[in-house]
Amino acid sequence: MLNFIIITFTILISTMGFSQNFLIEQKKNARVKTAYSEKENIVKGYFTSNKIEYNNFDLYIRIFKQEKVVEVWVKNKNSNSYTNIVNYDICSTSGAVGPKRRQGDGQTPEGFYVVNRFNPYSNFYLSLGINFPNKADNIITNGYNAGGDIFIHGNCVTIGCIPITDDKIKELYIIAIEAKQHGQSNISVHIFPCKMSEDKMLELKN
Repeated sequence: MLNFIIITFTILISTMGFSQNFLIEQKKNARVKTAYSEKENIVKGYFTSNKIEYNNFDLYIRIFKQEKVVEVWVKNKNSNSYTNIVNYDICSTSGAVGPKRRQGDGQTPEGFYVVNRFNPYSNFYLSLGINFPNKADNIITNGYNAGGDIFIHGNCVTIGCIPITDDKIKELYIIAIEAKQHGQSNISVHIFPCKMSEDKMLELKN
């Protein structure tokens, strides 16, 4: 029993150290510092008004391509229910409804992903990378090179990524940093072709 307690405590301390080091490293970048200076109080307001603990939450990002929206959902870690605290407009798109099948097709992926990169040195201010292609993507590409480097980022240009402007990526980047800092190892990003109403489903079939 004592060994179990020691091991558990060691893992907890190691995780806390990693989280703090991650935040420290991110804040060494001028753009991240600027984001926190300009936007952290605004971000905290989203949490306070929805009764979500800023230092103890999980993050879920949902994207609808046709509606051009990035939805930000969070929940207290001891809750089963997510709350939509803010939405961001996708300011530019490329391609059409449908998945990304090969490199250079200009398509934005559709599927279930996680954030796997925080890039404070992005050509598009700040960016959050997703793990495209995943196993499902590799199946539907039929052996073609699916490409990669799909990000939610700043600016307002795209050839398959999700741009939400420099102003709004500052907020989303902070929220993602704080989620990771407080122990969320996998931040889910679900990308849908559109909101799946009956009419939209018929439209997609046709």
